Amino acid sequence: MKLTELVQAEYVRRYASPVGDVSPISPDDFVHPNGIFFLGYVDDIPVAMGGWRRGGPAGDTDGEIKRMFVLDSHRGRGYSRQVLEELERSAARQGITRLVLETGTEQPEAVSLYRSAGYVDVEPFGYYADYDDSIHLGKVL
Repeated sequence: MKLTELVQAEYVRRYASPVGDVSPISPDDFVHPNGIFFLGYVDDIPVAMGGWRRGGPAGDTDGEIKRMFVLDSHRGRGYSRQVLEELERSAARQGITRLVLETGTEQPEAVSLYRSAGYVDVEPFGYYADYDDSIHLGKVL
């Protein structure tokens, strides 16, 4: 199963949702220089992923992180932090001055990762701005 399918299954499980994340997203959103998507491999097996796309509450100087995920079998090894750090480096190289993201109350591991990396609460934005179980975070690069 693809990592993108696994992350959707994770959303279904955690949020008791029949469909997972339905926010608008397209592979074209991650085409350089307006975004990028990384896959992390261990022994030729994709185990981690994440991307950013240009745009956010402040416009084109923001980048939005999307689809951060690590396989259950590979969690706790620092892969999510490595992906996050590479997202930050690549966004800064493209002139992004702040990364923002939306995660949820049922993803405490993600919230902990982002907060430990310097992400702070920002005004709700985007598709999930009005959802009570959404957490909106950002970090100036």
